[in-house]
Amino acid sequence: MTITAAQGFRAAGVTAGLKPSGKSDVALVVNDGPSDVAAAVFTTNRCKANPVLWSEQVLEGGKAKAVVLNSGGANCYTGPEGFQTTHASAELVAQKLGIGAIDVVVCSTGLIGEQLRSDKLMSGITEAAAGLSGTGGLAAAEAIMTTDTRSKEALREGGGWCVGGMAKGAGMLAPALATMLVVVTTDAQVDSETADRALRAATRATFDRLDSDGCMSTNDTVLLMCSGASGVTPDEAELTTRLTEVCHDLAQQLLGDAEGADHDIAIEVVNAATEDDAVEVGRSIARSNLFKTAVFGKDPNWGRILASVGTTNAVFEPGALDVAFNGVWICRDGQPGESRDKVDLTERAVNVVVDLKAGTEKATIWTNDLTHAYVHENSAYST
Repeated sequence: MTITAAQGFRAAGVTAGLKPSGKSDVALVVNDGPSDVAAAVFTTNRCKANPVLWSEQVLEGGKAKAVVLNSGGANCYTGPEGFQTTHASAELVAQKLGIGAIDVVVCSTGLIGEQLRSDKLMSGITEAAAGLSGTGGLAAAEAIMTTDTRSKEALREGGGWCVGGMAKGAGMLAPALATMLVVVTTDAQVDSETADRALRAATRATFDRLDSDGCMSTNDTVLLMCSGASGVTPDEAELTTRLTEVCHDLAQQLLGDAEGADHDIAIEVVNAATEDDAVEVGRSIARSNLFKTAVFGKDPNWGRILASVGTTNAVFEPGALDVAFNGVWICRDGQPGESRDKVDLTERAVNVVVDLKAGTEKATIWTNDLTHAYVHENSAYST
């Protein structure tokens, strides 16, 4: 019940028949206030789904009172009919709650290019509105799953206030402000400017550093809703810390559920000239299929890492690079270091460190290996 752990929130998750599996597929989260402050980050993919286009308008005022989410269809590239379905979703939620449609964020996830069954979605919204509960967080988290194998929730306590969150995502996990559908709630008293800064800082250091498969979704949304029901106003630093902890927790759960993955990989780039350099290098490695397949094969092939580093604009001397796999420095000064035989890649967690020796900045990018199961999952996704 993490998204409903914060005071002032109710949620529900129901089965509307949008998924062929017959599993739950419509979620509703409502902020009963007294505050309706909200902030969000959205995909920067230029090909945005109808719900993103709608929700961007909602969040222009820094407020939202509810969010309705469906799995079983992305409602992207579905033309005017698809946008009307999004609009009608918001209007029906507003009618059921006695609020305005412009107060309702809409999120969808699933297959692109297929019309949502509007009749089923509307029936699901009606049922969800009737079933709203202060203990409905888990049901909502389960209703937004697509290829996820488990729901993702996280909670952190402040001094008399808390932050809770839910997320979905197992494929198309690549950064650009957001990488999945995420709803985060807090009962702290927060103004809209502070909420926006805190969310962007948290997202930048967590979801934006998750790069599972290099594929950016059309529907990505991370939404923060603030009820103010605790009566506590934390300072911005504390709010950002707790929010970042929740986002990090959720990001790691997404990584651990990545489609078909056998290894969760942390790529630490250290001693970079700038943080941007560290991020660029880490992301280049994370997006190398050669590197990812090597890890799948339990092969600590550091040559593939250096080849990826060399494609970046980061500051470094090619002959000075060091690379470690799980604490074993197998490359020193651009040459063979300790024996590869010392590296054990049988466990799921893999840690790679790349030392650029160009400064004092650092960053970590999280990714996973590329497996036969990932190829199978995504080759048959729409069938």
